[in-house]
Amino acid sequence: MNALELALEKQRLQIESASQRVVLAQHATGLLPLFEAADRVRDGARWIARHPEIVAAALALLVTVRPGVRGFFWRWTRRGFIAWRLWRDGNRWLNLPPRTG
Repeated sequence: MNALELALEKQRLQIESASQRVVLAQHATGLLPLFEAADRVRDGARWIARHPEIVAAALALLVTVRPGVRGFFWRWTRRGFIAWRLWRDGNRWLNLPPRTG
């Protein structure tokens, strides 16, 4: 093979590789929610690694507080989490583009 044939072969392989990347990206769109969830878990683990004192303080508080008070905190934490999710999802739904068709 001379230099011209090698250059043409390289160009053909680059074009084929680019088309394969496009096809792979199209097939991977269904996996995006999984990747986003994994990113959130990784970010949470990194936050915990950077702030171990907050996690230790929360665990110490849970251990030392009476069971009735623990239940009170748990109830209000759940309610706050549900309210936050409703607010977040509501904003997401309100910002959706209108459907056409």
